[in-house]
Amino acid sequence: MKRVILCPNPYRDKGLTAAKAAESILKSVGLTTVYCLPFRPEGGDGQFGVPLRPLQQELRNSDLVVAFGGDGTILHLARAASMRGVPVLGVNLGSLGFMSDLESGELELLKNLATGQFRREKRMMLDVSVWREGRTVYTGSALNDAVVTKGAMARVVRLQVSAGEDRLGIFSGDGVVVATPTGSTGYSLSAGGPIVEPTARNFVISPICAHSVFTKSFVLSAAGTVTVAPAELNRKQVYLSVDGGKAFALRQGDQVHIGRSRYETELLRLTDKSIYDILRTKMTGGIGYEK
Repeated sequence: MKRVILCPNPYRDKGLTAAKAAESILKSVGLTTVYCLPFRPEGGDGQFGVPLRPLQQELRNSDLVVAFGGDGTILHLARAASMRGVPVLGVNLGSLGFMSDLESGELELLKNLATGQFRREKRMMLDVSVWREGRTVYTGSALNDAVVTKGAMARVVRLQVSAGEDRLGIFSGDGVVVATPTGSTGYSLSAGGPIVEPTARNFVISPICAHSVFTKSFVLSAAGTVTVAPAELNRKQVYLSVDGGKAFALRQGDQVHIGRSRYETELLRLTDKSIYDILRTKMTGGIGYEK
C-alpha cells in the first residue's frame, strides 16, 4: 500500500473528523493520502477545509479506498472501485455496518496497511437490466440486492420469477428481493431470507410479505440468470431499486434480468472479525449466544 483514498460520507463523518484522524495515522507510517467524497453534498466542497479530488480520477492510481460511514457508503462506492480493481476498507460510523471492518475507535489498526498485515475478501456483485419491447432501458450493478416492489399504495403485486428456463412461480405480496450473499444480511434478512456466507456465490431470492404461507426463499447457483417480471400491472405501480438507489418504474411486459457480474467488490480486513461475530454483536447484543 502506497496511496490511499480517504472517502468520508460528510453526513456521517461530521467535519471529516474520522477521516482527518486516519490521515494523520497513515502519514505517520509513510502512506500518501488524498480526499474524495462519495457524492456531492449540499453546500459544496469548500466547507471541509481540505482539498477534494475527483474519485474516478484518483481510483486510477490508488491502492485502497477507506470509506467512512455506514454500509450505504460502501454500496455507493462499490461499482466504481470494483471496475478499477481497487479494494475498499470500511470504517463504520453508522448503526450496523456489516461490511465495515473497523469501528471509529480502531483507527490505529490502519498502521498495518504499511506492513501488509491485512487480508482480502472478494464479494460477488449483480448485473441488473430491464428489457422492454426488445431493448434495454435500464442497467445497473449491485453489491447487495435488486428489489422489485410495489408502490406506495397498499396493493398486492404478482411477480413471475424464473431461474434460467425454470419458472419458480408467481410471488404474490409486496415484492421480491434478489440478493447476493453480502446482501443476505440486508433487506433479504428483514424479509425472512437466510443468512448466507458472504464470500459464497449464490442468488438469494426472498419474497416480501408473501400472501401465501407456502412461498419461501430460494438459494440458487449464480451460474445462470434470474428473471422477474410483473405478472399483471393494470393500475398497480411496480418499481425496481438496485442497492437502495433511485426507483425505476416498470411497465407491463418489462423483464428484469439479474445475473452475476464479472466485477467483484474486494473488501480489505485488518481485524479477525467474522460475519458471525458481527451478527452476534450488532443484531443481538450478544444475548442468547456464547462465543
